[in-house]
This record gives sequence, structure tokens and C-alpha cells, in this order.
Amino acid sequence: MQQEFNDPLWRTVLSGAQMLFVAFGALVLMPLITGLDPNVALFTAGLGTILFQIVTGRQVPVFLASSFAFITPIILAKGQFGLAATMGGVMAAGFVYTFLGLAVKIKGTGFIDRLLPPVVIGPVIISIGLAMAPIAANMAMGKAGDGSELVHYQTAMMISMPALLTTLIVAVFGKGIFRLVPIISGVLVGFGMSFYFGVVDVAKIAAAPWLSIPNFTAPEFNWQAILFIVPVALAPAIEHIGGVIAVGSVTGRDYLKKPGLHRTLLGDGIATTAAGLFGGPPNTTYAEVTGAVMLTKNYNPKIMTWAAIFAISLAFIGKFGALLQSIPVPVMGGILCLLFGSIAAVGMNTLIRHKIDLGEARNLVIVSVTLVFGIGGVLIGTGTGPDDFGLKGIALCAVVAIGLNLILPGNDSWKHKKANEPLI
Repeated sequence: MQQEFNDPLWRTVLSGAQMLFVAFGALVLMPLITGLDPNVALFTAGLGTILFQIVTGRQVPVFLASSFAFITPIILAKGQFGLAATMGGVMAAGFVYTFLGLAVKIKGTGFIDRLLPPVVIGPVIISIGLAMAPIAANMAMGKAGDGSELVHYQTAMMISMPALLTTLIVAVFGKGIFRLVPIISGVLVGFGMSFYFGVVDVAKIAAAPWLSIPNFTAPEFNWQAILFIVPVALAPAIEHIGGVIAVGSVTGRDYLKKPGLHRTLLGDGIATTAAGLFGGPPNTTYAEVTGAVMLTKNYNPKIMTWAAIFAISLAFIGKFGALLQSIPVPVMGGILCLLFGSIAAVGMNTLIRHKIDLGEARNLVIVSVTLVFGIGGVLIGTGTGPDDFGLKGIALCAVVAIGLNLILPGNDSWKHKKANEPLI
């Protein structure tokens, strides 16, 4: 595999641009959903990827960008604690990865299997997807998250459904590199329909400067916001491990040993902490980019450095950010009908792939309670004022799932897992 590492510079640069193109749709969609600045997200994705490459010695060809697992807690935390305090929680979530990396260095990976087995991770991921389903439906119908109308229903459906249909067609029938960009394809079609129906505010695009500094936000540290967001970091940590294993299977290398899982977790943690420092969304490894690596067979980690450089450069183009922020709600809503369902399907697949027997009372109890607490709106504590403590939603269900798994008898079944059958 030495040959691809000796590619000429122009080819490496071009491959980097291609990788950013593959990641772009999901990268900017997450901040648009949560109300964060997409230009800041581009900057922190590029910065996070570079930091990850430094920590891991530029050995792993992955690109880090906006994590969808944090959509629900960021939206809720912004409304309850404000953007600055939410970013403090994001920084704390990065410290969770760092702690896990340190624990892996000291204890090995066995404790992760015990703390976060599939019976815990599966229902938490399902909850992450389904908790946002009503918001996706409202957006597809032209409504805000609270149900108020932003775009007339019939017009909204004429925009959202073609966007959704395009995303489905490209995801299922797309060939080559196009199969990896269903989100950006759906956005382009939905955006085109939005222009046709005259629901795009072109005045803001015209008024935006060509070059501008992204709207960075300094974090504030609020212990309630931190406790609200930090538990959610456990699911993306597992997603990270799965991503590292996946890219290793593509390149034929064991990245869990070299550079080591502790270093990849540390790199992801530093990237997420840096994102919170500037006001961007938490970072995670992107499966779309892993798919592009597999398709192109270009395993050189340097291409991710160039993808990061392109992302940082785009972050300072003001008109580009204004264009992204002008994407109407129905466009995102149509695509989210697929994305949030896909997240839930990943959770179900986790349970199925690891043959979790729901006929066993222990497993049934963990999955059932986790789903109800995660989706049903159960609140532990008051949470009615800025100084009141309350856990609910994804944060609550993650804590409950971990607690039930540790308390209920039979939590040592992870020890009997075959050595050649990785948990993730």
C-alpha cells in the first residue's frame, strides 16, 4: 500500500476536496438544524480533523465533523441554558472522550464492553433518532419546532417530498461517488424547488460580504448544561470506535493497536473540545468519508488534511454561509425524515447484529425503560428554572440504561464474547 502514499500533490489535493464534498451535506445540515452557524461548523470540522491527525500521528484516514447524536440535547440546551452554556457542555463532552482514552490506555478496552454493551447502546441510539421525529415531520410540513407555520403547507410539501425522494433514490440507486452524497443531492433539489416557489430570501445572500470571520461563540461553564449534554457523549464514543474499526477493515490495518484506540479517542475528544471553544457542534468520524476511502482506495491520511484545509477556507466566505442559512425549513425537514429514521435503524441493527434476546427479562427491562425515558419526555428533577437540576431525554435515558445494566444481575455476559467478534 505504499504507492498511494506517493501520489503527486495535485492528486492528493483533489482527493481532499472530494472527501469534503462527500462529508459536506451532513456537516452543514447538523448546525442548520440546531441553529448553529454553518461557517463555524466548517471551521471546527477542519480544525478538529487537523488536531486529530496530529494526535494520531497522521496514521488514520478519517474526517471529523458534526455529530447528529447531539442534535436533541443541543436544541434543548440552547433553549434552556443559552448558546454559550451549551458550548461549555460540548467542551465537557470532549473531556469524556479524553477520559475514555485514558481509561483504555490504563485498563484496555474490556471495561468499555462492560459499561456500554449493545443492550445499552442500541436503545439509546434508537431514542436519539426517534426523539426528533416530530420536529422532522413539522419541518417537512413547513412548521417550526413549536408547530407555528413558516411556509404554507402545500408549498412546503412540494419542496420537502422531492428533497426526500431525491435523497432516497441517490442512496439506493446511486453509483460510485454519487452513492455517497444523497444528502447534498436532496438539498440541491429541495433548494431548486424553493427558488421556484419563491421561498428563498435572496436579499440576505446579496447583502452578505464575500469574506467574513465566522460568528464564533465563547463558551460559559454551567454545571446544569454540562450534566445535560455529557451523558450523550457515550453513544458517539461508541460510534467513534465503530468508525475506527470500519476504516481499519477498509485499509487492512488495525488502528485499535496503532496508533491505538486511546489516541484516536483522545484526538476525537480534543477535536470536540476545540469545537465547543469556538461555538461549533461536537465532532465525530464520518462513515460517508470511510465509504469514499473504500471506493477510491486512497488510504493516504494526508487527503484528510487537505479536506480540513478546504473546510477552514470555506468558513471565511460570508456569502457561502448566507447561502447555507437561507435553505428553507422544508428542505431540511424532508431529508431529516430519512436521517432520523436511519439513526433509529442503526440502534435496532445494533440489537439485532449482536443477537440481543428480548425474551430475557433483563434485556427487555433495559431496552423498554430506556426507550420510554428517552422518547416519552420523563423528567427527573424539577428543571423549571436556571438553578434547578433536571435530567430528561437522551441524557436521562443514557444514564438509566448504563445504571440498569450495571445493577441488574447478568451484566458480566460481555466476558463471554468471542475474541474475534468485536462489540462495535
